[in-house]
Amino acid sequence: MKSKIPVILIFSRLIIGFLIIALSLITIENYQAITVVLLSIGLLTDIFDGIIARHLQISTQKLRRMDSTVDQIFFISVGLAAYIQCPEFFKTNASKIIILAGSEALIYLVSFLRFRKEVATHSIGAKIWTLVLFGTLVQVILQCQSVILFNLCFWVGLLTRAEIIAILFILKTWTNDVPSVFHSIQLRKGKTIKKNKLFNS
Repeated sequence: MKSKIPVILIFSRLIIGFLIIALSLITIENYQAITVVLLSIGLLTDIFDGIIARHLQISTQKLRRMDSTVDQIFFISVGLAAYIQCPEFFKTNASKIIILAGSEALIYLVSFLRFRKEVATHSIGAKIWTLVLFGTLVQVILQCQSVILFNLCFWVGLLTRAEIIAILFILKTWTNDVPSVFHSIQLRKGKTIKKNKLFNS
């Protein structure tokens, strides 16, 4: 049963994402607070699914790829819910949001063109951006606005997407859990890279 925990956590995040969209479509009391709690739970499942999988020594490529795909669906779901509740914020920041979404789509395109697989680098930079994105979404959900945090999210997002693209071009073969560009260079040279047991498989 323990071996099922990471998969349960991954799919629970998927359910949470769809639930947040559903809540945004109906009028309920304390919507913002409930959504922030659900978003926080979703983030925690994202953190602990990998940690538990590594602890149980079941962190396979299939599981990591599934984790990456569900992450995308989860944050897109939360973004859609935020748009439903706060359309003016998205209209005001449309150009930056489109650029950010385009950069995210680009890394998937590069990965599919090079390796016929989706992205699953789980880089340290991407993890940092996830936390910044989380904070930005919380602020938008609560206040329907974000200036400083959103701009930070935008630039950190672009920098980390650029790093992931660089990693994908440097790697000779598809590899999951590549912490940084430096590690991708080491892998290209045929060297074994050292990974943090807490953050990478």
